[in-house]
Amino acid sequence: MTRISKTIKTTPRDKTAARRKITPTATGITADSASSGAVRTPNSATGAPGGRCGPTKLDQLTSLVTGTTGATIAEMMAVTGWQAHSVRGAMAGALSKKRGLTITSQKLDGVRTYRASIEVASDAGSGAAR
Repeated sequence: MTRISKTIKTTPRDKTAARRKITPTATGITADSASSGAVRTPNSATGAPGGRCGPTKLDQLTSLVTGTTGATIAEMMAVTGWQAHSVRGAMAGALSKKRGLTITSQKLDGVRTYRASIEVASDAGSGAAR
């Protein structure tokens, strides 16, 4: 019985990874801030609490659809910069399932408008078997 052995040569997936260097100036760390122990955060200039610069895109979508007139897909696309299928997916997943909003749509004069209302949580109807 003859035994065949192979030598497997592994290479990094990204050949340029070894050549990349992260310099302190590329990360925004200067000699003054490093020596003083200052921590640089994205909001240090604005002073916003919680580490955020402003409302997220999902927050903007929520405010659009919870308004009295609701919002169209085109309006939501303009605010978020997303494509139409991404806006619909965010409404189905993040807004309705995770945030508990009930999304309704109404078509008037050929334009579909989406509105949201806060869903009342009831455990009586959610007794599905797992």
